[in-house]
Amino acid sequence: MFRVRKALNHNTLIAISMDNNQEYLLIGKGIGFGKKVSERFEIPENIECSIYSLQEQTERGKAMELVKGIDPIYLEIAGKVLTKSEEVFGKIDRRILFPMADHIAFAVQRIRANEQISNPLTDDIRALFHMEYKTAECVKDILWEMLQIEIDEHEIGYIALHIHSAIEDENVALSMQIAMAVRECIRMIEEETGQTIDVMSLSYNRLMNHIRYMVARSIKGEKLKLNMNDYMSIKFPKSYAMAVAVCKQLEVQLHRNSPLDEVEIGYLAMHIERVVMDKE
Repeated sequence: MFRVRKALNHNTLIAISMDNNQEYLLIGKGIGFGKKVSERFEIPENIECSIYSLQEQTERGKAMELVKGIDPIYLEIAGKVLTKSEEVFGKIDRRILFPMADHIAFAVQRIRANEQISNPLTDDIRALFHMEYKTAECVKDILWEMLQIEIDEHEIGYIALHIHSAIEDENVALSMQIAMAVRECIRMIEEETGQTIDVMSLSYNRLMNHIRYMVARSIKGEKLKLNMNDYMSIKFPKSYAMAVAVCKQLEVQLHRNSPLDEVEIGYLAMHIERVVMDKE
């Protein structure tokens, strides 16, 4: 049983649970239609309704404060994207609704003002988080249907990062840092070899995923057991030197006070060497 605090539009409302006296955002077709303040109601069985706690603290601030500043249509749009994400990935953390809706609202504002951004990491995001990006593409049809707005691949890339943070224990900023680390690694290899690397190649994808899990290990304090540093530094000194530089850059990006586990360098060098060999 809920009590209406405020109907935002026909499909969204803020309600107080009669069980715990806490406020929730409810999103569902017609859930807010005709509702009056303080009216008590049960969610009809024939309505698919998503319920979000407004007590949450998100990376963009308190959920309640975000809801106050977001047009409810963007909450609906973000809800549709998350429903599609659940169809693809199964159970996800729907708390990302609030920062995702906030991002989509600003994206639409930029598009309407002809201030569309260029995301230099779009190709890396598309490759690193391939399924998340494919899923995020659903926002193109949703935005066109609801607002007649066309969104480009760069904005889709940012939404893909939000989807990734909903399926992994990893916030959007960290996902962006991983993509930046991959981009920096690729830049160094391209500079060293004088050739452009195919972001769709198998060795590139292996390198990306290695960096991704290297960061995850660092955060969780996990360590690799086999030390390949001596072998890689002697056998492939250029790739090893690049791996050292990438690890140092990653430490800066992750704001680490202590260096990454040095064992990581040899494994990263191995993946860099594979990419270099593909170009020869």
